[in-house]
Amino acid sequence: MFTVEQIELAHSKVKTGADFPKYIKEIKQLGVIGFETWVIDSHTEYFGENSYKTKSQPQYANLEIASSSNNEKFIHYLKIHQKGETDYYTFCKHCAETGIEKWFVSLVEMTCTYYNKAGSEILVEQIPQ
Repeated sequence: MFTVEQIELAHSKVKTGADFPKYIKEIKQLGVIGFETWVIDSHTEYFGENSYKTKSQPQYANLEIASSSNNEKFIHYLKIHQKGETDYYTFCKHCAETGIEKWFVSLVEMTCTYYNKAGSEILVEQIPQ
């Protein structure tokens, strides 16, 4: 099974959102079938076959997540991040500012779903392959 260290090594190659599809491909090859990242501190729980899971440590000090979501602004921030105009931490700060609490990536369905604090889906995106 995969380890957090293997995943973090793959993630270290990600400089901007433009690198995300390559990262997904690499961790999928490790056996990751999904993961959930919490914006508050970027800790992530990774899921594999046969109920395997492992969890990363927080990546930064807690961010305050806005209590209401601003979907238009979030989508704008996401698009500029995907073009490579912001780094990961800036994207996480933008998520917090616009009320995004977490995202879940399914490597089976190849989707990334963003959620607000109420647990409502804000956006579901197909991951480019």
